[in-house]
Amino acid sequence: MNEDDLCPHAGEPVIRTIAMPADTNPAGDIFGGWLMSQMDLAAGSVAARVARGRAATVAVDGIRFHKPVAVGDEVSLYGKLLKVGHSSMQIKVRAWHRARCSTASEVVTEAIFTFVAIDDSGQPRPVPQTG
Repeated sequence: MNEDDLCPHAGEPVIRTIAMPADTNPAGDIFGGWLMSQMDLAAGSVAARVARGRAATVAVDGIRFHKPVAVGDEVSLYGKLLKVGHSSMQIKVRAWHRARCSTASEVVTEAIFTFVAIDDSGQPRPVPQTG
C-alpha cells in the first residue's frame, strides 16, 4: 500500500475529531489509548459497512505512534479495507493530525485492525459477498 492510499487528499476521513484536555496523559500529550480507541471506532465503522451488520475487533497489529498529538489538534482517521476472509476483515487505519492554527497535517499513528462479522448472539458469521 502506498502512502497516498490513506492520506487527507485520498478521500473523506471516517472520523474527524478534536483532541481535548481530558484526553491527555500525565506528560500533557494526548493519551495513546484515546487515539487507539478513535482508530478502533474508525475501523469498526468500515467493518460494519463491509459486514452489513455487527463486527467485533479481534486483533490490532503493528500499531505505531509516529508523533505526539497535542490538545486542540484536529485528528482525522482514514480507513481502508485490506482483506476479507470468510468471517474476518483486515482494515488499515492511519491517523493524521493538524494543529488548530495550521493548514499542514501529518501522520501520527497507524495500525491494522482485524474484525470478525458477528450475528445477534455474538457468534462469527460469513461476511456478505460484494458484487
